[in-house]
Amino acid sequence: MAMSIREIANLLDAQVLCCEDAIDSEVIDAFSCDMMSDVLAFATNESLLITGLLNPQVIRTAMMLDMRCVVFTCGKCPTPEIISLARENGIVVLSTEHYMFTTSGRLYATGKLRGE
Repeated sequence: MAMSIREIANLLDAQVLCCEDAIDSEVIDAFSCDMMSDVLAFATNESLLITGLLNPQVIRTAMMLDMRCVVFTCGKCPTPEIISLARENGIVVLSTEHYMFTTSGRLYATGKLRGE
């Protein structure tokens, strides 16, 4: 199973903040976490990262795992530095008003992502 980033953005009522040209890319897995060390240890490549942590390390972590998209929760809006770093590396950045729990639940309920 897989889901396009466009579907994810629509489901989460999210704003696309960069790399709009890649929103038709698909992800097969999602990982919710604010501890980047756990992301590195347990997340899978080419997946979606859901986080409330708002710093450049989030994008750097996503880069290391070839993640396709980062979703910032709770309406958090990344700085221009974070968006620029994501854009340079082709990582779609979304921002949703939903909490991490709700965001994860909405994605899990679709049955289209592994979400281990």
